[in-house]
Amino acid sequence: MSAELAWLLLAGVGAGLTGSVAGLASLVSYPALLAAGLPPVVANVTNTVAMFGVTGGAIAGSRTELRGQGRRIVGLAVASFLGGGAGATLLLTTPAEAFETIVPWLVGAGAVLLLFRDRIRTWAAARAAARPRSGPLDTEARRTSGRAFGWGAVVFVLGIYGGYFGAGVGIIALAALALERTEAIAVTNAVKNVATGVANGTAAIAYVFFAPVDWPAALALGAGAVLGGFLGPAIVRVAPERPLRWLVGLAGLGLAVHLATS
Repeated sequence: MSAELAWLLLAGVGAGLTGSVAGLASLVSYPALLAAGLPPVVANVTNTVAMFGVTGGAIAGSRTELRGQGRRIVGLAVASFLGGGAGATLLLTTPAEAFETIVPWLVGAGAVLLLFRDRIRTWAAARAAARPRSGPLDTEARRTSGRAFGWGAVVFVLGIYGGYFGAGVGIIALAALALERTEAIAVTNAVKNVATGVANGTAAIAYVFFAPVDWPAALALGAGAVLGGFLGPAIVRVAPERPLRWLVGLAGLGLAVHLATS
């Protein structure tokens, strides 16, 4: 194995860990591919194909957290599948430089959302408590259906971004899903891994056939990502929630700055 492929294998393990733990796989994998000499667009599509390994490893390592989440996951997966296909189509039909301008802002916004999640939740809960609770059951059902549709739309948009570029999509998705409901961050993280993985997989299939994937790099990076993705959920399971969330948020801001200045 060449030194370059060994480097990408090691980077894949790091990307799998950071991706399954925090949604920041591209903090490691995308710069690693650029450092290996791949052009930005080739690095982007190769990264998308390789990082599908994070999904397989993370799902295998998150079986405990995913129990009872089947109905929720199916809805999010459908929205993510449609968004991932749309994002891949955009990348294949638009100028290569188009995605670079908006990416740092999206990643930075996701990091800020995660850092201030508790304050946003408190504000949202106060607004919900202020609304009148009386009314027919069908009205409440319509509200529930509307919320489900709204979150599906959010995941669809995230799927477009994930299929289009994907750097930092995990942290944005983690921040969004953390606002959806109150639950352990390990559960939110596991659901996020599935949702973003579907978009990533959809785009990866398109890139396999229609984009210039660097296969040796993709295979080396992907093999490491499977291992890192499998180990990551175990770390989330035992790590303290608040320090982990702040660590992820600050790392996301760092990624945003890196993307803006690179």
